[in-house]
Amino acid sequence: MARKSVKVTADGNEAAGEDRDPLLVQSVEKAFRVLRAFDGTRPNLSLSQIADEAGLDMSAAQRFTHTLTKLGYLDKDADTRRFELTVKSLDFGYHYTRASSLVERGMPYLLHLSKETEETVNLTVLDGTDIVFVSRFMSRHVLNNDVITGTRLPAYCTAPGIAILSFLPEEDAYGVLERSHLHPYTPHTTWEMDALREKLKKSAGRGYATAFEEYFHGDLSVAAPVLDANGKPYGAINIAVSRSRYTPEETEQRFSALVTAAARSISMAGGARR
Repeated sequence: MARKSVKVTADGNEAAGEDRDPLLVQSVEKAFRVLRAFDGTRPNLSLSQIADEAGLDMSAAQRFTHTLTKLGYLDKDADTRRFELTVKSLDFGYHYTRASSLVERGMPYLLHLSKETEETVNLTVLDGTDIVFVSRFMSRHVLNNDVITGTRLPAYCTAPGIAILSFLPEEDAYGVLERSHLHPYTPHTTWEMDALREKLKKSAGRGYATAFEEYFHGDLSVAAPVLDANGKPYGAINIAVSRSRYTPEETEQRFSALVTAAARSISMAGGARR
């Protein structure tokens, strides 16, 4: 996914002229920039690569990597002098899942759906223009091994993303679409703005969303939003199945009522009322 470029001065600070938050602790923000430089395509990085990815000069990058290494979040190979994340970085995800009321309330319903359908069941939330998987029960008919808890996918071409967007106020939903990098991942991707707006209206009307091979080939998904007490979506539950085992029509007919009921139950468990 595209990274936001950061203009910096020689001392590693953001360039003047940009909007500044007087309460923002810039050193903390820069430390997280360093941590976010690592991902599946860049599991280990040199100091110069970190500086480039984080928008820091070499001196600042050296200070931040040294500090994060001392704190146990980075490890430096003595021979290659390259850095990588340590297992301690998982603490953030662990504490989120333990503290999340959505995950806590959703777990029994996810487990029930998983046992009843024997298909992959996910709980996701919207973050920016992406959905993030916060809980996942895998099917024995394994789909997409590379999707794990914490994985991000574009909201506009996933069933959970469309389900969430369809229950947001139009201005908010369209704002997410406008900020997204809209393009077709597969020949089946709905990605043009007019078509996406129509899809949101359709999904809002029936209470669930579908995505058939829009991001992954062979992946069919049905999702419904989880709503808060004001009827605002703050998550979605979905069932994903393989195109080799179901047609899109069979998927929608068999699973739409199940995910809608589960999402409604989670919403009600949180005191939500439509």
